[in-house]
Amino acid sequence: MGKELLFEIGTEEIPSGYLPPALEDLKAVASRLLQEHRLTFAGIRTLGTPRRLTLCVDGLAEKQTDARREVIGPTRAVAYDAEGKPTRAAEGFARAQGVPVERLQVRALDRGEYMMAVQEERGAPTPEVLLTLLPKILASLSFPKFMRWGDGTFRFVRPIRWLLCIYGGKVVRVAIEGLNLKADAKTYGHRFLSPRGVRVRSFQEYLEKLEEKFVIVDQNRRREMVRKLAVEAAATVKGQAVLDDDLVETVTHLVEFPTVVCGSFRREYLELPRDVIITPMRKHQRYFPVVDAAGNLLPYFVAISNMRARDMELIRQGNERVLRARLNDAEFFYRDDRKVPLAERVGRLQDIIFQEKLGTMHDKVQRVRELAAFIADRVDPACRSIVERAAHLCKADLVTTMVKEFPNLQGTMGREYARLSGEPPEVCQAIEEHYLPRFAGDRLAESNAGAVVGLADRLDSIVGCFGVGLMPTGSEDPYALRRAALGVVQTILHRGLRASLGELVDRARAAFGGRLDQAADKIRREVVDFFRGRTQGVLVDRGLPPDVVESVLAAGSDDVVDAARRGEALAVMRREADFGELSAAFKRVVGIIPKGFDRPVDVARFVEGAERALHAQVVALKAEVDGKVAAHDYLGALQRIAALKPMVDMFFEEVLVIGPDEGLTQNRFALLKAVGDLFARIADLTKITG
Repeated sequence: MGKELLFEIGTEEIPSGYLPPALEDLKAVASRLLQEHRLTFAGIRTLGTPRRLTLCVDGLAEKQTDARREVIGPTRAVAYDAEGKPTRAAEGFARAQGVPVERLQVRALDRGEYMMAVQEERGAPTPEVLLTLLPKILASLSFPKFMRWGDGTFRFVRPIRWLLCIYGGKVVRVAIEGLNLKADAKTYGHRFLSPRGVRVRSFQEYLEKLEEKFVIVDQNRRREMVRKLAVEAAATVKGQAVLDDDLVETVTHLVEFPTVVCGSFRREYLELPRDVIITPMRKHQRYFPVVDAAGNLLPYFVAISNMRARDMELIRQGNERVLRARLNDAEFFYRDDRKVPLAERVGRLQDIIFQEKLGTMHDKVQRVRELAAFIADRVDPACRSIVERAAHLCKADLVTTMVKEFPNLQGTMGREYARLSGEPPEVCQAIEEHYLPRFAGDRLAESNAGAVVGLADRLDSIVGCFGVGLMPTGSEDPYALRRAALGVVQTILHRGLRASLGELVDRARAAFGGRLDQAADKIRREVVDFFRGRTQGVLVDRGLPPDVVESVLAAGSDDVVDAARRGEALAVMRREADFGELSAAFKRVVGIIPKGFDRPVDVARFVEGAERALHAQVVALKAEVDGKVAAHDYLGALQRIAALKPMVDMFFEEVLVIGPDEGLTQNRFALLKAVGDLFARIADLTKITG
């Protein structure tokens, strides 16, 4: 029967954004290393606060499972001489495996008799294993940044101040090399509210005693407390807290013991744009805005504190004072920015470098305007004038004091200042929407004008960076090109924009003139392939099977909308009961044709009735299939192509494709290629698994 392991790493405050992935990593690493060390267990839990990472393993075995390892060595004939004495080969093999030569065994294999060394390892007691295993777990955890402290070489996200390790109610004295620190049964409470240590003997006692010490270790419980406290606090002023999930998660990992205060600000600030008020609250102070039943902003906020004071009024006043300073700044910036019309700020973009080799932000705006007009002509000519104006103004808010102070408001302030400058509503909307989506799961542009300007902006960045050798590598993507490409694909699909990515890439490249040092064909090839990877991910996320996505993209990924439609049709077709047989038949068709083969069918060279019949049906179907493909009725096209299967089966039964007559063989290859070509415009069925 297994026992409980409780392991806590006490640290200085870990950044809130680091904690969720760290807890997932801790669970995965612990599970893997426990299995590698032959320690069975019933379950693993990970918990954490800003000052601790906690691992609890339930039902951890009391010792390792025994291991038996068999290693095959030289042949028997090589291992022993004519007198039956071990040779140097046998002795060397035995020495390498750590066993006496006389303990080598003979194993009969298909290829003959071989010598075998059998190593049996008795499982060690779990406390003994934990002394080396737990430091390995710590060393295996990954973080965005690491620290070193003291004189040692050990690295961790933050300095480690204590270790707690209890297995089956007893302390395991785990030590970290380079740190003057050994595990104990002692943990520590809230840094300010109850900092003294407390000894525990089990996970349940650990949770209970830490709660008495103002620490809620379970992040899920803290998250629910944050939500509940925020809702209750907002209700006291007859409002509703706006509980943004990301902000709730951030706040959860900023505190060990959530305490709530509800503060207020001057009602006059409500005259500012909504986002100007909310951004300082959320991004800078981690406050929750409060709205009425209709969603209108109220002059209140909810703050979650990590402190419980005797006089919470002081905490409230402190939070109000900090927010007041932020809103005073925002009010000043807003009034000052309005003195200059947005259009007059465009010239000042010459003072902002976009990228050293790619010029200024003003250069970028000129390229984006040109490319956006080109895209508009392709997808929605009616919006061209709006697109050109929005593209001209889309980056002008970067030189406003508001955006300099609050970068998260770029686009939002562009929309607002454009409105105040008298720009048409469609232009204002497009200025804001060209930044969408800003992150995974964000909303997408709801106007073609906003979508087009956004596409032009992202394409310019991607093509420009690829053109000067600044492609993403591994986990490194300093210019966020993967996110930009993902935004392009998502926007195209969301708006249903029919355009050739290759053509757009070429147009974007041409706008740079002589700035790019990579060859044009290389840029096109690499960027289109880059988009293909993002398209594949988006289509899979939309619910299409991975092999279906690979199949349709292999037949063409230049038109993203078209690829999605083909994928949806193939996914429906795949659910048909006889699709497996159909797929196998056409894989056989494609598989027999030599790579790169391209020759027309010669009807005069037909000999067998089955090849004449197959050709007649292919000819009859081609016009119908072409019409359905032209109308984007891919499901209808696939269903009509499926009618060929019986004829294909008969062809292979009655016709010898590869025979002594080279001319007949080549003509039969041509016929089969005509069959395969019907499918090739929609999907490559060789990519379908199963």
